[in-house]
This record gives sequence, C-alpha cells and structure tokens, in this order.
Amino acid sequence: MGLAVGDALGVPVEFQSRAARRLDPVVYMRAYGTHNQPAGTWSDDASLTFCLAETLAHGYDLGDLTRRFINWYEYGYWTPHGSVFDIGITTREAINRLQSTPHLTLAGGTDEYSNGNGSLMRILPLAFYQPESSLTSRFAVIFDVSAVTHGHIRAAVACFLYLEMARYLRAGLTPATAYLRLCQEAPAQLLALHIPARETSHFERILSGRLPDAPVSAIHSGGYVLHTLEAALWCLLRYETFTETVLAAVNLGDDTDTTGAATGGLAGLHYGETAIPADWLHVLARRFDIEDLAHRMVASLQGRSIR
Repeated sequence: MGLAVGDALGVPVEFQSRAARRLDPVVYMRAYGTHNQPAGTWSDDASLTFCLAETLAHGYDLGDLTRRFINWYEYGYWTPHGSVFDIGITTREAINRLQSTPHLTLAGGTDEYSNGNGSLMRILPLAFYQPESSLTSRFAVIFDVSAVTHGHIRAAVACFLYLEMARYLRAGLTPATAYLRLCQEAPAQLLALHIPARETSHFERILSGRLPDAPVSAIHSGGYVLHTLEAALWCLLRYETFTETVLAAVNLGDDTDTTGAATGGLAGLHYGETAIPADWLHVLARRFDIEDLAHRMVASLQGRSIR
C-alpha cells in the first residue's frame, strides 16, 4: 500500500523538475498532469510489483513472472485502469526479448546502460520470500528477479541493499537503527558474495553511514538505480512520518513515481498502513484488489490455505 501510494503521488508530476516542485510542491493526491490520469493512479512501478507478488502467491517461478510481465505489457494485466501508460526503455526492450524468445527468463542487458531503476522499483515483495534463507540463496533469487529486465550486477546489489533495509524494518528496527546495521553488515556481505570491488565502490556513500547528512542538493532523483536507492534511504532517514517521507521523495522531482514508490514501500513497512492518510487510500486505484493480493501472497508464503 505504501509503495502504490508513493507511486500514485508521483505520477501526475513525473519528469517535472525539482525547481518546479519547489514552486509548486505536491502536498495531496493530485489528478491528471503528466500522464492525464485520475487521482490515485499508480504506474508501471506498482504494476510490476504486483506481478511479482502474484508470482509469489502462486509459487516462485521465473517463467510465471515473465509471463505476467508480458501480459501486463500486452494486455493491461495488473494495471490501474486497463492499459499501460508508462514503461521504461530498458524494461520495454527486455519484455520485447521475452516475447520473441521462448523460454527466455533473464532478458535484462548487462552493460552500464542497464542500471536503471526498473528492477529496484518492483523488488519489494521479495522481502517476504524466504527471509531466513542463506545470504547466497537470497542474493541468487534477487539477482534473477532483477535480471528479468536489468541484468547488471549493480542493479542487483542495489536491490539487495534495499531488501536488507526492508528486512531490518520488518524485524522492528527503526530506520536509523536499520541503516546503521546495513552499514555495519553489508560490506562483509558483499565481500562474501564476491561482488567486485569496482562495483561495491559505487555504494560507498550509502554504506559510509553519512548519507543522511548529505544536503538535498547532493541527492539525485533521476532514473539511475543508485540515485533512486540513495533518495529513498535519504528520505526515510530524514523525515519522521509516512506523509512527510513520501512527499519529500516526490518533491525531489524528475522520476517522481519511482522515487515515491521505492520510498513509500520502505515507509509503509516502518509506519504501517494506519499511518497512510485516509484520503490518499480512498482514491487509490484498485485498493481492495491490492489488499487482497497482499493477503494472498503472505498466506501462500506462510504455507496457509488461500480461499
């Protein structure tokens, strides 16, 4: 719910600059704007997140996940209003490869240009999938789910660090304590996973413990996966309510829906659904479908029967 709300807050102002947001900050759930959608409309970020959640509800299988991505792109599956109105270039190219190559599951490119935020934005359901499994097993699943559309190791590491924060928040740690633990444990984890030093160096600012001290001018909010991860963590660590956190994310400008979604997912885990403004939830597209999906996913992962 937090992810969908953050996404929907950002949809009407996507691609608009930070300067525009300073003059006209988002403070409520807007309608229309960039994509001409009604208030409460979420984008590809939430759609592909829900595709992953559906796969987990039915049993983890990459082939199932890729079919759901194709059905989203081709037929409007798990869209808010029946059609796709927003998709990243890297994600579109990967889905085109999935369509044209039977049995292909890992369609993401592995070059430097394959480090957009299109896998980070949809990775959150894995926080609920076998959270107590080994580090190697967790990362292998994260890499594969990321590589369906984004095959570079940097995108997978960003997803891993995001999910480690989610894991700590699920355990009841505060954002500050969760971040401290991330900074303490992640360097050794990345070493154990044999992540090349040239890649771990890209995450130095996040893992230095100094990210919350960075001025807003040093926080970027475009489509690069590292920038989205930094922005989401920075907002979570700088603000003290769900509302303040997600509005700060959206008002960074540029890739507002994805920054809002990534931030909203973590903020939702920490603050809970009751902290989300009721008027935002009231207009959220397919709210009850989302709630049903969440219950089905968790019931399946906990081994309970699904009615």
